[in-house]
Amino acid sequence: MCELLGFSSAKKIDISEYLRTFFSHSNKNPHGWGMMYETDRREILKEPVSAEKSSYLSDIIDYMPPQKAALAHIRFATVGTISERNCHPFTGTDISGREWTLIHNGTIFCSRHNHRYSAVQTGDTDSERFFLSLLDNMNEHIARSVPNERERFEIVNKFIVENAPRNKLNLMIYDGELLYVHKNLKNTLCFKRLDDGLVFSTKPLDDGVWIPFPMAQVIAYKNGQEVHRGDRHKGTFVPTLEYITAMDAMYI
Repeated sequence: MCELLGFSSAKKIDISEYLRTFFSHSNKNPHGWGMMYETDRREILKEPVSAEKSSYLSDIIDYMPPQKAALAHIRFATVGTISERNCHPFTGTDISGREWTLIHNGTIFCSRHNHRYSAVQTGDTDSERFFLSLLDNMNEHIARSVPNERERFEIVNKFIVENAPRNKLNLMIYDGELLYVHKNLKNTLCFKRLDDGLVFSTKPLDDGVWIPFPMAQVIAYKNGQEVHRGDRHKGTFVPTLEYITAMDAMYI
């Protein structure tokens, strides 16, 4: 399966060692890599190759300035071809001018978004269709009234909760202020507390203390601190025997 990394901090921190360890997992996720980090603007980089075979990723990490927020993704293709347009993160701007960025680990089996957005998306993944639907949903609210921070959280939380049943929906979303984090499959996301922030990862990235992220609950972070938490929902993804067999076969 794909792997996710997210980071939120109150001050800029060098996260290069976490990134190097994270991208070293690309031998089992060889179909692309992507990363979001910030300079004087939001930078999005991605390639449809294994991270360990990238001609420039190592240099980017070496010269990356300390960060307050970051996302990273390594891809194991389950839906969509192996191409740059299908690599995460996906990013876009709502009608108020706010930029949104998403990374996703999982498969969306049941969704009203699959056909509606297939004709307009850049690539052909379920993750991109989900992201486009999220942006449209946010725009519908903005058209009535631009939401404040708490209202943005409630909109995103409701959207994720409504789409979680029967779908594997491990994801992180960054809106320039808040980092939204969610998982609904056991043992697939954890986090580590730092002095001034938090790092989230599909798998532990060092020998420190990594805590399992709560199940079936959207939590938002700002400057390394939890600021909003949704209620626990019932949309836990329980793999079927067919799903487990198919996933095992992909790694043989």
